[in-house]
Order: sequence, then C-alpha cells, then structure tokens
Amino acid sequence: MQKKLLFVVNVDWFFVSHWLPLARAAKCAGYEVHVATNVSEKADVMSDEGFICHDLAIDRSGTNPLIELLSAIAIFRLMKKVKPDAVHLMTIKPVIYGGIAARLANVPAVVVSITGLGFVFISKKLKVRLLRYVVVQLYKTVFRHKNVFATFENESDKTYFLLKKIVMPKQVQVVHGAGVDLRKFSYTTEPENKTVVTFAARLLKDKGFFEFVAAARMLRSSHGDTIEFWVVGLPDLVNPASVSQQEIDKLTTENVVTFLGFRQDMADILSRSNIVVLPSYREGLPKVLMEAAACGRAIVTTDVPGCRHVILPGTTGLLVPPGQTTALAGAIAKLAEDPTLRLQFGKRGRILAEQRFDVDKISADYLFMYHKLLSRTV
Repeated sequence: MQKKLLFVVNVDWFFVSHWLPLARAAKCAGYEVHVATNVSEKADVMSDEGFICHDLAIDRSGTNPLIELLSAIAIFRLMKKVKPDAVHLMTIKPVIYGGIAARLANVPAVVVSITGLGFVFISKKLKVRLLRYVVVQLYKTVFRHKNVFATFENESDKTYFLLKKIVMPKQVQVVHGAGVDLRKFSYTTEPENKTVVTFAARLLKDKGFFEFVAAARMLRSSHGDTIEFWVVGLPDLVNPASVSQQEIDKLTTENVVTFLGFRQDMADILSRSNIVVLPSYREGLPKVLMEAAACGRAIVTTDVPGCRHVILPGTTGLLVPPGQTTALAGAIAKLAEDPTLRLQFGKRGRILAEQRFDVDKISADYLFMYHKLLSRTV
C-alpha cells in the first residue's frame, strides 16, 4: 500500500524555493505526497507536481492565543483526516503545533527540520526571552514522540538543542540544508569590467542589510564606479526585523545600491556577480551562499552559526564579525581588488558544493530517514 508523506510548513513560497526537490524525490520513491501550508501564490506549482495541497492558516508572526490554538487544532484535524504514515515538519510553528498534533493523532513517524533558530533566539528583549523559554518547553514536548528524528542545518543549533536537553543525541543529525541543484547552479567564469557585489535575502535587519548598505557607501566613496552593489529580495513585513518600504525608497534615491526586487533567476544573477555577501546575525544554512559556492563565487559572510558553516574560511570565502561595517567593507574591498583570490575561492567553493550541498544527495539522506523511521513501525 502506498505510504502517505505529509509536509507541514508555514508558507508555500518557502516550501517551493527550498523543499520542492525533496518532495519530488519522495513522489518518485512511491510516496503519496501531501503539503499543508499557507497557500498564497504557489498552489499551481504544487498541484502541477502531483502533490495534494492543503491550505493551512498559519500566521508566521501572530501571538494571539486563540488564533494560534485554532492553527494547532487545524493541523491536528488535518492529520486525523489524511492519516499520514510520516510527517515532515519545517519552520517553528509547524514544528511545534505539528509535533504536538502528531503525538495526539498517533502519526507513526515524524521528521523535524530545524531550519535556523530565528528572531526568537536572536533578540535580547525581555519579552522575547520569555517567549524563548516557552518555545523551548514546547520543543521538548514535540520530542517526546516515540518515533521522531530531528535534522539541523549546522552544528551550533544541534548543540544548543542538546545542551537545553530538548533532544537526545540518538534523535539528531546535521544535514546541509535543503541542498542545491548543481546542474542549475553551475560553475561559470565571473564577469569582467565592474565588480558586482550582491546581497540576496529577505530584507531584514537581522540579515545585516544595513551593514551591507553602510559598507556599500564606504566602498562607493573609495572605489567609485568600479564597484556596484545589488540587493535582491523584498521586505518581509510580518517579520519584526523587516526593513520598511520607506527605508528602501529613501535608499533608492541615494543610488548607492541597486534594488532588483524578488528574482526567480538567481542562477543568472549569481553568474553576473563577482562577490556574494550575507552579513547575517544568525542562520540555519543560508541557501544563497550554497548557491553562490555552486556558481563559483567568492563569499563574504559573518562568523555566526549557519553562515560560518557554509564556507571554508580563507579558502572559499571570508568571515567578518557581525555588525561590524568597517570589517565588512574591508573584506569586500580585499576581494574586489584581487581577482586571482576570487578565482581561487570560487573554484574551491564549487568543489565544496559538490561535496556537501548536492540536492540529490541530501534528498537521498531524507528518504533514508523516512524509511528508517517507518521500518520501526512495522
């Protein structure tokens, strides 16, 4: 009998951008694939793939207890209706609500993907610290399921969960993100003439957006038109750390950085870039840096969990302290002025991507996890 696999994730565009190859691989392996998510714009993509899509109302930033309870109940009811053999939970609310629901609904096997610890674990505000305590207790409840396995995108996040006694060592594994399609993101020689420095992410303060802009101001002043700065991405207005549209409009008039908005042709954008920069405060495993490595681009990023795990410092990219504009500008300048070093970093980055980030290998790892968990239920 065909096994049912249910993915639960907060929003459809994140599922499509990160987890579509895994869902395809599961379908090819014989699973009936269900996706429960907040459907905003990608319903056609998922239905065209042959997945069974369930619209799920999840407010990513909401804190209204009644609304949150209703979301949790909706997930529980969906699990009782679908009766999945295995569920794969991604992002904080689906992990917590879905993990508790899976226990109550007697779902046989559960895979949890911790895709970064996010705002709740970054902020030092008292209100957020209290919320963090509650979240940790809820995570502990999730991992009391008798047949659950957790994946982390970096060693730091795994260590945090182990130290907080949220998980046991036998329940965890580090997996290198959702992977990269190495055929789509292929190695290319970098463009000549101007040096193009690209920041690609949601436009959040926590991504180091304003440090990137400040570094761009410094380098445009010292290097003139020989260097150009691109920003790819949009604000995420439901996130407390989002950059406002007013701030973007003001920066646009300064003509220091070029805003390209949301782009689906990231392979082309990276091929037209010389350096890729992400000065984030914390990540799971940033996909854009994996894609940059696959395309053979030198990287500048911060020495924080997630970011430091994507590069080999001094070999495929440079690390700088978070929040340090001068250090960031200096690292970008070093690469901008040394095309030979960029070439060396880029070639080694491609090798690293082939070794660690191949989406086919990562999908195979997840399929093995599903099989192993399900074999315990027989």
